[in-house]
Formats: sequence, C-alpha cells, structure tokens
Amino acid sequence: MNWLYLYAAIFIVVTVLYLRRQARRQRQHVAQLEESIATGMAEPQSLHPVVGGNICIGSGSCVAACPEQALGIIHGKAVLINAASCIGHGACLTACPVDAIQLVFGTERRGVDIPNISPEFETNVPGIFIAGELGGMGLIRKAAEQGRQAMDAIRKRTGGQHDYDVVIVGCGPAGLSAGLSAIQHKLRYKLLEQESSLGGAVFHYPRNKIAMTAPVELALVGKVKFGEVQKEKLLDFWNGIVAKTGLKIAFREQLLGIEPRDGGFVVRSSQHEYRTRTVLLTMGRRGTPRKLDVPGEETPKVVYRLVDAEQYRGQAVLVVGGGDSALEAAIALSQEPGTEVTLSYRSEAFARVKQKNRMLLEQQQQAGRLKVLLKSQVKSIEARSVHIEHEGRVASHRNDAVIVCAGGLLPTELLQKVGIRFDTKFGTA
Repeated sequence: MNWLYLYAAIFIVVTVLYLRRQARRQRQHVAQLEESIATGMAEPQSLHPVVGGNICIGSGSCVAACPEQALGIIHGKAVLINAASCIGHGACLTACPVDAIQLVFGTERRGVDIPNISPEFETNVPGIFIAGELGGMGLIRKAAEQGRQAMDAIRKRTGGQHDYDVVIVGCGPAGLSAGLSAIQHKLRYKLLEQESSLGGAVFHYPRNKIAMTAPVELALVGKVKFGEVQKEKLLDFWNGIVAKTGLKIAFREQLLGIEPRDGGFVVRSSQHEYRTRTVLLTMGRRGTPRKLDVPGEETPKVVYRLVDAEQYRGQAVLVVGGGDSALEAAIALSQEPGTEVTLSYRSEAFARVKQKNRMLLEQQQQAGRLKVLLKSQVKSIEARSVHIEHEGRVASHRNDAVIVCAGGLLPTELLQKVGIRFDTKFGTA
C-alpha cells in the first residue's frame, strides 16, 4: 500500500510540473504573438501553415519541427505566432500526426499572386512552363519533383529552328532537378542563375538550418535519401552532383525579358540572348534584389543578403536598409570580433521591425559595436571606401564590403508582359 501512495505522489508531482511547464510555454507563446501583432509582423510573407483548430490535438510536434520557431501552442492548439519568420518549407506539415496543417498563400487581408498553370506545369502561354516556388511550391522535395515532371512534358515538344530546346531560369531545387532531367533526355538546354551560387532560397538560409525533411528523386542520381539535413550539407551534395554530372550553369545572368519569336522565344538575360523552343521558369518568389543604382554597385564586394557573418570578421562592413533583414544582418556582424559595422537607412526611424531586433540594435549601438546613420543615402562605392550623404554632407567611410537589404522586385510584372495570367490567393492552397 505504501508503494501505491508513493506512485500516486510521483504521478501528482510529475503532472503538476508538466502543467506548470505547459502554462509557462503558453505565456511565452502568447507574448510572442502579441509582439508580432503590435509590430505589424503578424502577416506571413510566403507559403505558410494554417492549422485546423477542430483537428489539432496540440501535440506540439509541429512546434518542435519548426526551425524558425514560428509556431506555438495556445489554449491547446497550434498557432502561427511568428509569421514573419516562416519561410514555408513545410517541416510542420510532415510532423503533424493528425494532418491538421495546410500550407497556403496569402491571408484574408493580403492576397498573393500565383501563376495559373496546367497539370503539366505549362502556363496559359504555350511553351512557357513554371515549377517550384514561383508556382506556389516552397517544399524542396516537391519543387524538385515538379522540375522533373515539367521537363518530361517539355521533351515531348518538337518543331522549329532554335538554338536550345529549353532555357531554364533559376537554379534552386526545381531548376537543378530540371537541368539534370534535360541532360538525361539529351535536350539542348541553358540554365541561368542570377546569383553566383546555386541553391536558390536554400543558399540564403541561416547557417546550420534544417533544409530538407523528406527524400527526393533526381534524374541521373536516383532517390536521394535525405531526411533532415543541414543547409551546408545539402548545398555540398548539390555541388557534388553538378561536378559529377557536368550540369552547366550560367551564373550571374539575370532574366530581363521573354519575347515570342518564330514559334519559340528569345530569352534576354543581363549577359546574352537565347533562342529557345520552350522556357521553364524555376526562380523563387524573392525576385530580383532591389539595387541602390549608385556608381560602384557592380563590384564583387556588394551583395544583397547576409549568408555568413563570420566571413566578414575583422572587416569594415556597410549594411543598407531598414527592415528586419537589415537589422539582423547588422546585429550579427557586430557580434563578430574586430568587425566595424555601419547601418545606413534613408528614413528617420525604423518602422515595422521586431521589437527584439530594435532592442538588440540599440544594445550593440550603445556598446559601440555598430554605427547607425538614419536619414542617410549611399552616393557611391569604391574599392576601399563608400561615400554616404548624412545630415547634409557627403563623407567617406572605410569599407571592405556592402550588404544591401532593401527587399526584392518580384518577377510578376515581367511575366505579365509576356501574357502569363495570375490568380490571387487569399489564404488558399
């Protein structure tokens, strides 16, 4: 009998501790949600989860699976508490034990334009195909599958005198998969990537971020049996595939236009023009980085996203922008030993940024680890310096690198000029 009392006491203690822990976590999640709403960051920017409240059992599996900590448990149900950090990779979807999560674009208040495509991934413009993130699929596995399936449809197209059978624009998961399929089907292809590295959105993930959560089938390679894998390992694997298969990628070629001609298309990039029978668009929804349009911006030391703060250790770095990405870049850089950081923003105050980022920025500024120049504008960029207009005068600042975090220009307008139709999604799949 004494043992029975002992077991009962242990059960009661464990239950009380569990309930206290759950209550503490709920308070934290409620506070995060309230902060997101107060700072205007409660609207998701991309593909994101919607949780079916009547189905959700509050297991917390989705919360644990989300590397961005975008989900929380409130009143026993999963809730998107940090919408701005969600990037739509779908780890929560696969983790949910009761299929209570659906990935959608847009919200009731903010619509998102998604191109209208057929089951074979062809747009309403015959000969132009879309696969991957631009078409509404942010999951790595499914984007890669779409790239392969789109190429199966493209290889059946014949006729016309063109230099290429297909021009593929974008070398993320869908573009990489499509390129491998083009080699397998012995198609004449050209694969364009506007950045200097492959990987698309994955390349810009934070260090050590979980990038893939399910196996994927690739032409020439077969089934890639990755479960959860860190970004760096996945990129190394993809680069290995490129080297092994001989996949040719034209880096630093930005898409400028597509013109129908002679039963096919002329694709204009920032470097060349390509005559092709078909076009496969596999770029992401980040679009083309918004540039400063100042002298010297074309130099290699100017980039448009911080990937690894450690590589700038000991350098003089200028960050340009006033959103969360700019603040987070400046903060991360200021934490590297010997790095001299300047943050330039054209407005007089930071608006619509997370309170946490605002506080960390102030802390680093007060500690003398970074300098903030509000109401400032970059005038020119030189090899070892930058010229910034601030408080009515232009001053020269020592500089080794410039990181521009000024958002991106979505490809929607360019595609609409070709005649591609879009559907506006308001919180639908």
